[in-house]
Amino acid sequence: MLYSKMSVVSARCQGRALWCLAVDATDLDYRARTRSGCIPPELVSRLLERGHADVVELQAGRGEWFCALAWARVLGEQGREADALEALAPYVATGWWTAVVAAAKLLEGWGRIDEAIEISQTRMEAGHPMALEAYTRLLARHGRAEEAFDLLVPHVDDWVLATALVAVASVAGREEEAAALLVGRIRADHCCDGPWCCRGLDSDMALGLLATIRERQGHIDEAIALLRRRQITSINCRDQLADLLTRHDRVEELRAYAALDGHEEAVQRLAELLEEDGDVEGAIAVYGQAGGPATRDPNSAYELAQLLARHGRGGEAIAVMRAQADAHHSDDWILHALSELCLDQGRPADGLAHLDALDAQRGGEDEWELYWMRLPLIAACSGVDEAVERARAHPEGTAWYAAEHVAHLLAGVGRTEEAVTVLQQHDRRNSHDLAGYLVDLGRVEEALAILLHRSFPPPLVPTTHLWSDEPPF
Repeated sequence: MLYSKMSVVSARCQGRALWCLAVDATDLDYRARTRSGCIPPELVSRLLERGHADVVELQAGRGEWFCALAWARVLGEQGREADALEALAPYVATGWWTAVVAAAKLLEGWGRIDEAIEISQTRMEAGHPMALEAYTRLLARHGRAEEAFDLLVPHVDDWVLATALVAVASVAGREEEAAALLVGRIRADHCCDGPWCCRGLDSDMALGLLATIRERQGHIDEAIALLRRRQITSINCRDQLADLLTRHDRVEELRAYAALDGHEEAVQRLAELLEEDGDVEGAIAVYGQAGGPATRDPNSAYELAQLLARHGRGGEAIAVMRAQADAHHSDDWILHALSELCLDQGRPADGLAHLDALDAQRGGEDEWELYWMRLPLIAACSGVDEAVERARAHPEGTAWYAAEHVAHLLAGVGRTEEAVTVLQQHDRRNSHDLAGYLVDLGRVEEALAILLHRSFPPPLVPTTHLWSDEPPF
């Protein structure tokens, strides 16, 4: 059976016989997270773009969540709100939070606020761990911010809900109450040594949220002082102090902050600010001064290279990344960045020369992970056929992971049938790529059979022996 935890049941909606799915939330969540055994969202978009809305509609009723979501949005755009909700109903009925959120967003977008609140409240009352945040933010957006604030107060030790509390406090006019709650959770006697040191709301997070309130109130100096007390300055590649200084055009303070070791995000924000103000040379100088960030940090060097390339200085950009590639032989992302930059700048031969020199240093034993990046460069210099031939001559050139790159080269010049042939030699190891190319060719049933792990009917007249007692069997 295709879905081990799904069974087809008959339902009757608005006088019409419909086939819905009694779907299992755990199974849905697994498929959505892993993109396995399902039609992934990028393929759903491809089907719609290629005029296969009927396929998306059909699969929406067969347990394909991404089809159901896309189809519901299409129906909503057509004004068919009841049909859109009907498409999501079997998924929402499981209690799966992703489906509940999707339905609530549709309802809110249509102005049906009470229904959106009701569906979120039901899950909150059922004890779903993520429902309270969504429910309270929804209330705050629609005139019930004080109620939302009161619901969040008992949960301020949870950093997600504390963040929601700070957002809701502004609308509710209760920012000082929120600030007092946060002050009580700042521990002067403890310094976190990592972003997940303390469970729940740690001192650094509390300081950041309190700074958000003070900035919103116009107390910029106080907000800056709070953020300077934090031990961990960067989370998820963002630096809250650097962002605050940028928003308020405190350029000199940002410059001084960026000059401190380990503040690469601040360096980037300063360079972005100067570039936006038209001071390109100043932005370059932020990265490129002697002993500056671009010389010691590959990420800053990459940002400098992108800045130079944006302003017509491709040769300098390549030189910056080549220096990093020479200094960090084992960091393949740097080599990828250098190769892509050479390709974008119309200098593929330069990229190949560097990779060839590195290959020689290693004794000509590049693994595929380092080898494949040269294929687009070869194609740009000598054509796709040369690149494909070189790929196949590599010791790993016939592996399933190499097939993806060869197929991409072929499809890029319109040779999609050949790309499909390459990928078909490896069964389902490249199923998403293969299915995408099959959709492009209009071979939708084959694409679905691969994605959903169903056996596709063989041709009526077999072209090979049906069995063999010699390998491969």
